[in-house]
Amino acid sequence: MVSATLMRFVSPCWKPSVEGENSSNGGDAAGRAEGLLWYKDSGQHVNGEFSMAVIQANNLLEDCSQLESGPMSSTESGPHGTFVGVYDGHGGPEAARFVNEHLFENIKTIHGAEFTSENNGMSANVINKAFLATEEEFLSLVKKQWLNKPQIASVGACCLVGVVCSGVLYIANAGDSRVVLGRLERAIKEIKAVQLSYEHNASIESVREELHSLHPDDPHIVVLKRKVWRVKGLIQISRSIGDAYLKRAEFNREPLLAKFRLPEPFDKPILKAEPTILVQKLSPEDQFLIFASDGLWEHLSNQEAVDIVHSCPRNGVARKLLKAALCEAAKKREMRYSDLKKIDRGVRRHFHDDITVIVLFLDSNLVSRSSFRGPLISIKGGCGVSGNGNT
Repeated sequence: MVSATLMRFVSPCWKPSVEGENSSNGGDAAGRAEGLLWYKDSGQHVNGEFSMAVIQANNLLEDCSQLESGPMSSTESGPHGTFVGVYDGHGGPEAARFVNEHLFENIKTIHGAEFTSENNGMSANVINKAFLATEEEFLSLVKKQWLNKPQIASVGACCLVGVVCSGVLYIANAGDSRVVLGRLERAIKEIKAVQLSYEHNASIESVREELHSLHPDDPHIVVLKRKVWRVKGLIQISRSIGDAYLKRAEFNREPLLAKFRLPEPFDKPILKAEPTILVQKLSPEDQFLIFASDGLWEHLSNQEAVDIVHSCPRNGVARKLLKAALCEAAKKREMRYSDLKKIDRGVRRHFHDDITVIVLFLDSNLVSRSSFRGPLISIKGGCGVSGNGNT
């Protein structure tokens, strides 16, 4: 459970507003909503500052974002740090919302031998077990709702997580979101982009090779369909939380819609929920981290995103990244950004995806102080609530 001293400033599942409606909710403590945009321009976390933004393109917002600053365990005496989550849902908002509510809590309450004293209880094992525990809990929910809501078996979420604790950075990824580090190269006095995660997307040859090695007896594990590589001809990603219809054969049948059902049975999960995890010690040259769903990286390169963050004021920089991506999306369709903003959600999806961005600035003085008792805060944006209006 969250410590009793943890202040929770939670965006109340942002609802897009009607154009012209004042939706700033009285300040920026819990973020602001303007049409299809939710943002938190600036805030302070245990290890520095942050900026967040989410833009909706679909009729149902399937993305959730989360930033927690405070205890990284279930006790106040445990290590303090910063947790970032970007959950990019598909098929519906249920999986992303579920992960938003459960993954961080599972990280804080996973106990056992994995809690090493080396990093005050945080480890790659703890994060991995939390992912798998969240997966099992969601699949249990699918089973409970199967008869009344079978479509929940086709809902899933890509999950990108970052934890900064005791001067160590943990990155865990299952899906196609990405985190990029802005690192100062002192010799040339420039900020260079360093990609810290890779996408589990069948369009990448190494991912296809992994799928073939895991399913050597299935020549159709990856299929080129309409010039796009898809797992079983259905989905581009190879890892996620949810997508029960590709994890357990019991959900690969009626009453699930026929378009999701495979013609042949399977005896082991086709997709994985286990994340790939990177662990590295932070250095004074590490300036900031950009966590974003694939909608941002579709339009901006790693270095372009890093250059924007480095050259702009910190306040509102996540929104600037969103605007830069949307300007590129408009340019590709030979239209103006001002015209793109007028397009309703749903139709907007034909121009760009939902986009979630969290920029985490790193203060090396704070990062190195593992005993620091900084601001305790919880911010959530998105959470799968639909509404009306334009940006």
